[in-house]
Amino acid sequence: MIDRENSAGRFITFEGGEGSGKSTATGALVKALSWSGLSVLATREPGGAPGAEQIRKLLVSGEVDRWDPMAEALLHFAARREHLEHTIRPALIAGTWVVSDRFYDSTMAYQGYGQGLGLATVRNLQFVALGDFAPDLTIVLDIAPDDGLGRETKSDVGGETRYGRMGAEFHTRVRDGFLAIAAAEPDRCVVIDASISLEEVQTAILATVSDRLGVPGLG
Repeated sequence: MIDRENSAGRFITFEGGEGSGKSTATGALVKALSWSGLSVLATREPGGAPGAEQIRKLLVSGEVDRWDPMAEALLHFAARREHLEHTIRPALIAGTWVVSDRFYDSTMAYQGYGQGLGLATVRNLQFVALGDFAPDLTIVLDIAPDDGLGRETKSDVGGETRYGRMGAEFHTRVRDGFLAIAAAEPDRCVVIDASISLEEVQTAILATVSDRLGVPGLG
């Protein structure tokens, strides 16, 4: 277990649909936190640890219907358990701040809401895999699915297009899921409009982290 009260490390996650800018936001925040003098680690999901990166290959490429929703959620949580135990937890214990492009809210939004697996099922899997572990702060980058998918088609995603090919109705459910998660947990989650300019998004992120986690000189 991590003594979160006494550890200097904090865990921040970015969530949102396809093309919402999570990877860019992760990199920018890590740079800003590093400039402030903190030890910071950037990571991602699925992935973030050797075993989890192997599982990532099974999830983000191939045919849209290659997994049933339960099998897909189990793969995500298997990767997440590896990520937590081999990357996130050791870093936090060492006092390092961890910034992750996606964490468990993505499985709730994509499999729970998007693929119809259901909230209770995903919560049960989450508890088995992670216990009560949770981010200190989750920033949801919100963008209309059509706009986000348009960004994805213009970028080089290295063949990792499986989720992007799941259709408009699926991505609408995913967006609704993220917004519902944020509304239910306002102490942990902050929604930022990702359709505004990159500079405005980054300013809003830094202000949020400064306000919520007390990092001076960010916002």
